[in-house]
Amino acid sequence: MSDALLNTLAEALADVVATIDTCDDETLDPDTAVKWLETTGSLLDRLPPSDRRSLGRLLRRAAGRSPAGPWRETLLRLPESFGLDDDQHELYCEAIEHTVRRFTAVVRDVDPATPVTTCPGWTFADLVRHHGATHRWAAHVVGVRACEPVSARDVPLALPADPSGLPAWTAESAGLSLAVLRKVDPEAPIWSCGADQHVAAYARRLLFEAVVHLADAELSLGREPDIAAGTAADGVEEFLENLPHLPRLARLVAALPAGTVRLTAADTGAAWTVAFGPDGFSWTRTAGPAPSAEVTGTAADLLLFVHGRRAPGDRRLTVAGDPAVVESWRAATVF
Repeated sequence: MSDALLNTLAEALADVVATIDTCDDETLDPDTAVKWLETTGSLLDRLPPSDRRSLGRLLRRAAGRSPAGPWRETLLRLPESFGLDDDQHELYCEAIEHTVRRFTAVVRDVDPATPVTTCPGWTFADLVRHHGATHRWAAHVVGVRACEPVSARDVPLALPADPSGLPAWTAESAGLSLAVLRKVDPEAPIWSCGADQHVAAYARRLLFEAVVHLADAELSLGREPDIAAGTAADGVEEFLENLPHLPRLARLVAALPAGTVRLTAADTGAAWTVAFGPDGFSWTRTAGPAPSAEVTGTAADLLLFVHGRRAPGDRRLTVAGDPAVVESWRAATVF
C-alpha cells in the first residue's frame, strides 16, 4: 500500500471519527455516535502494536495538515482517545500477567504426568517446568543486562521437589521476570535470540511463550484456546521477525526449494507473504503476487499454525495452492 493511500485513509478516518465525536445531539443520536465510536475502537484494538503506533503517527500527520484551531486540536486527541499511544511495554507486561494467571489456573489441578498432545513426549510437568524456567531465564538475562548468549543451564531455577508445586513455582517465576521487566528501561540494549536487541523484546517474547503454552494446556484438555485477534496477529509477526535469528530453523528454511506461502487472517483481513529458498528468507505484510500456497484461518489459528499447534489439514484452516509447499514450510519451521 502506497504512502499516499495510507495518508489519505488516515485522514478520512480522522475526519469521520472527529465529526461523529463533535456532532451535537440534534444532528446525531448520542447512542448511535457511541456505538459507532466503540465499534471503531474495537476494530483498532485488533491491530498489532506496531500497526497501532503507525496509525497514531498517520493521524497526527493528518491533524498537522489542518489549519490551527479547535478542529486540529480535536484531530490531535484521536490517537490518545483510541489508546494508540499507550505504553506498549507495560501492555505486554499486563498481558503476560493475565495470561500466566490463566495458565496456572488451567494446569493447577491436572495430574503432572498427563501427556501434552501438542508437544509429543512432554507431560504437563514438562510443560509447566519449561514455562517457569523460561521466565527465570529471562529475568536473569535482563537483570544482568547480558551482552552475549546465556545458557538456561547457567540460571538457578529453585525447582520444587514435588511436581505438584510447579504451577505455583511458575507463577512465582513470572512474578520475578515481570518485576525485572518493569524496572529496566525497555529501550536498553541487550542480547536476545531474536531480531530486537532491546529489553522490550523479552516482554513480547514472554507473552507469546505464555499464549502458546496456555494453548498447549487447553488443547491437551480438549478445550479451544481463546486468543484475541490483535494479540495473535502480533504473535505471527513476532515469529516471522525472529525466524532468521534462530540458527537451526534458519538453516532448514534456507534448504527449502524456492516458494512462497501467504498467511491470510479471515477475521481481520491481515495478510503475510513469506518467501524462502536458496535466495534467502523474507516476508511482507502485503498480499503481493499469487503465492505458491495460501493458508487461511483466523489470526489465532494462524498463530497456532506457525507454532506447529495447527496442522495444514486442520478443519479450521483452508489451504489453497500447492499443499507440498505448506507441508515443507511447516516441517522446517516447527520447533
